[in-house]
Amino acid sequence: MLNEIDFDAIDITCKPPQEEPERQYYFIAKCRRYVEEEKKRLGRPLTAAVRTFGCQMNARDSEKLVGILSQAGFAETDDEQADFVLYNTCTVRENANLRVYGRLGYLNTLKKKNKNMLIALCGCMMQEPQVVEKIRKSYGFVDILFGTHNIFRLAELLWNRLESGKQAVDIWEDTSLIVEDLPAERKYPFKSGVNIMFGCNNFCSYCIVPYVRGRERSRRPEDIIDEIRKLVASGVVEVMLLGQNVNSYGKNLDKPVTFGQLLRQVEEIPGLERIRFMTSHPKDLSDELIEVMGASKKICGHLHLPVQSGSSRILKAMNRRYTKEQYLELVDRIRAAVPDISLTTDIIVGFPGESEEDFEETLDVVKRVRFDSAFTFIYSKRTGTPAAKMSGQVPEAVVKDRFDRLLSLVQKISGEVCTRHVNQVKPVLVEDADDHMEGYLTGRLDNNILVHFPGDLSLVGKIVPVYLEEAKGFYYMGRMENERREDT
Repeated sequence: MLNEIDFDAIDITCKPPQEEPERQYYFIAKCRRYVEEEKKRLGRPLTAAVRTFGCQMNARDSEKLVGILSQAGFAETDDEQADFVLYNTCTVRENANLRVYGRLGYLNTLKKKNKNMLIALCGCMMQEPQVVEKIRKSYGFVDILFGTHNIFRLAELLWNRLESGKQAVDIWEDTSLIVEDLPAERKYPFKSGVNIMFGCNNFCSYCIVPYVRGRERSRRPEDIIDEIRKLVASGVVEVMLLGQNVNSYGKNLDKPVTFGQLLRQVEEIPGLERIRFMTSHPKDLSDELIEVMGASKKICGHLHLPVQSGSSRILKAMNRRYTKEQYLELVDRIRAAVPDISLTTDIIVGFPGESEEDFEETLDVVKRVRFDSAFTFIYSKRTGTPAAKMSGQVPEAVVKDRFDRLLSLVQKISGEVCTRHVNQVKPVLVEDADDHMEGYLTGRLDNNILVHFPGDLSLVGKIVPVYLEEAKGFYYMGRMENERREDT
């Protein structure tokens, strides 16, 4: 639909429509007219830089933000000395907030040199009332503030700021509204994220996500399928289905649909070659989903399954609603159905009350599961979560020692696990030219491990057979299968 929209033909002299997304098309057209006039006045293009902090959902949101700004006439740039700078923020950990505050000081110096520069903040950090109050009080030079529930309104908020000359603030506490049919600029033309649901109902005691992303709400399966069909028609061969907890997809629909049922529909789309998804909560990963994964020819052999801790006592305090034993049993069922699956995870070190014995339980899970990789985090106290008020906060020196020991074990096992495909030919989705070796390409196996091999840029976006010659810890070196045959 978006390819058919002529934004220059939209009548911006009338009142804006009330329906979405037509209302946003109207404001994109208004901003587009303003940008054209400014380009003529300045004798140069107007630029926009969008910087993303956080998860894959934020990255997908940023593709839409860039798409809106692009249709509004801005030229995309990585340089923060731009006419419009937007930070799509994360607030899962405190240091993410501190990074943003630090960058704002730098942006203020740039804005003093360019009075017409506009600065916007959106995303999870903006859903915290104390953060918004701090920005308004101490960072008054920020022009636009909005949250996670209304990123689709960027063009309208930009126009409000341009028209009024005043700071535009629009934070929604929650919403049932889903507006997806908006412009998007994908990083890769051959793969794309697809939002299937928003929000989270789990309320893990350490996590602020349910408070900033709101309650779970799922998109209709027919809308998801339609979006993926259009993506495939535009050249996409791989999609990643995104949600805070994809395993609970469809529960709030008028006609409930399971995630396994959705995956079956997605698999039937002609031309789509790879399906990924994240993130999965262990408590909601059903036998049906395991069966679908085992039977699928398109679902990638990679599952991100956050364990967070190996101690059942700590898991209970985290409100994860599974035990160590249940997690290990789940892993066994998954590997029975998908023997060569790549498992990755998240682990938190230093949760309040964590003892040395609890930590040893975590090390035991890592040894028994043998994850391909793990994202390891030091517990970060987030104001407003139950864990922030818990007693038994672990001393910093103890946490650092445990973190280092965990990281060492994870890296050792990951290096060993990565060798299992050496001397095998595997299909690789070629993503780009290698940054470090001229004449080489970089791509991914279906288990998400990187592969570097000699090749021509014409292969980018294609799935090609690659012989894996050597494992380098977290990636492989290889060569095209036809080149290997010629050498032998």
